[in-house]
Amino acid sequence: MASVLPQSLFRGFRALPRAAARPGLSALLPRSQPLLRRFIATEQPRLRLGSVAPNFQAQTTHGNIDFHEFIGDSWAILFSHPADFTPVCTTELGAFAKLKGEFEKRNVKMIGLSANDIGSHDKWIEDINEVSSTNLQFPIIGDAERKVAFLYDMISQDDLDNIAQKGIAFTIRSVFIIDPSKKIRLTMMYPASTGRNSAEVLRVIDSLQTGDKKGVVTPIDWQVGEDVIVPPSISTSDAKAKFGEVREVKPYLRFTKA
Repeated sequence: MASVLPQSLFRGFRALPRAAARPGLSALLPRSQPLLRRFIATEQPRLRLGSVAPNFQAQTTHGNIDFHEFIGDSWAILFSHPADFTPVCTTELGAFAKLKGEFEKRNVKMIGLSANDIGSHDKWIEDINEVSSTNLQFPIIGDAERKVAFLYDMISQDDLDNIAQKGIAFTIRSVFIIDPSKKIRLTMMYPASTGRNSAEVLRVIDSLQTGDKKGVVTPIDWQVGEDVIVPPSISTSDAKAKFGEVREVKPYLRFTKA
């Protein structure tokens, strides 16, 4: 797991002179701060699709967790929020809470993250339940020191460029969909001003799971029950033997039933 940036290192950021600010975080790291330079340069994991989701330990509203142990043999959705008691985040968490049953049908665990410690999470959950008429039951990580935010690169470039002035970076709205083998299958990143679409998160879970199970891919705006696409790696004759009816629009674009 990548190193954690403790408060003492953030204080080091704050101590940097304003004149040191340059485009990119590396310009803020003088030679006298090799630990910070090494963290940014070498220890930030590359979160590519298909890479293993970095493991971490954290405090949550459900107690301390090891992230990989939390996932277990399930799929997981990790989604981050800038802060407790913020308006957009409140609506988002309420929407995800209402879809709890749908995600459970698909063997998906949800876990949120907010850039506050867990001391205020419980009161915020009360607000979420009241506003959305729901009962939020999944854990929310406390990430006041941005431990997980840095590990998963859930930080805006503007904040990194100005970290010497601000002292600590803002956590953006990110979504990571992770499969039972702990591999990252999909990522989404949103600006703070834009709420996410919970139905779209559910839709892509359906697409990923259908593709894994059936060996197909899904077209634009696909929904469960609609035709899927035969991958180019499968010949039409093999596709007919495997799927039955195949509708060929172009030699490279063939539809079938899921």
